[in-house]
Amino acid sequence: MTEKTSTPAPAIKAFFDEATNTVSYLVADPATGRAAVIDPVLDYDHKSGQVDTRSVEAILGAARDQGLTIDWALETHAHADHLSGAPYIKAKTGAKIGIGEHIREVQKIFRPVFNATDLKTDGSDFDHLFVDGETFLIGDLKVGVMHTPGHTPADISYRIGNAVFVGDTMFMPDYGTARADFPGGDANKLYRSIHRLLELPGTTALYMCHDYKAPGRDAYAWETTVAEARNNVHIRDGVTEDEFVAMRQKRDATLSAPTLLLPSIQVNIRAGRFPKAEHNGVHYLLIPVKARQNGALID
Repeated sequence: MTEKTSTPAPAIKAFFDEATNTVSYLVADPATGRAAVIDPVLDYDHKSGQVDTRSVEAILGAARDQGLTIDWALETHAHADHLSGAPYIKAKTGAKIGIGEHIREVQKIFRPVFNATDLKTDGSDFDHLFVDGETFLIGDLKVGVMHTPGHTPADISYRIGNAVFVGDTMFMPDYGTARADFPGGDANKLYRSIHRLLELPGTTALYMCHDYKAPGRDAYAWETTVAEARNNVHIRDGVTEDEFVAMRQKRDATLSAPTLLLPSIQVNIRAGRFPKAEHNGVHYLLIPVKARQNGALID
């Protein structure tokens, strides 16, 4: 088992966006008043193409009320279900935007999908690319970075004291685990990543990025422990890697694409920024279309 860290306990406030079932976190060092925001959401109306900042403003308002200074906007991965609010937080606070170094792989995968000739694939749209095992500080809080791929190649988890923010790697124990069928996803790697997290001390708190209410549960929930997560319905003790991969592949084949997949990906691989505005000053998001007739692609 990994030994417990002596890092002081962070102050954690969760913000749940029911429209995308996403949980964002304001994580602060009570001693210094320095803070980070993990997985912030930019409100986006897919029908009208309009964006709103009410979700990030709620986080910024809470930080102001507590006298906090936000140093980081941290992403666990390039999300496929919501647009990132990280650039807005950076604009308002000067915070740096961080993500895992393997975002470069995700950028290379999706650049041809959107014919995004303007997209750099070196990760330089982000202020910092974290590597596995790296540590950094939020005030006096030591943050450890764990590369936890599988859902995407670039997923990372942030360990702060006795808390770990796991992104989409897993969900609450009664709901299961993340899908692994996106380009670059890998169910074998997901299994190993989850087991890496489950090797942490049983009292370690795990904070989810999403919740969808498991059948029979009335309330949303996003915090559990390693001990509880070891009984996850998809990966409880005794489930082999081959069994997990077979389950994940069968389940993923039945899942629809997330509603905001196409707008989210092309924005989030740019660190939450929209593609460059056209000459009329308007930003456009692309929808790749593949027409088929009798199963064959047609022009």
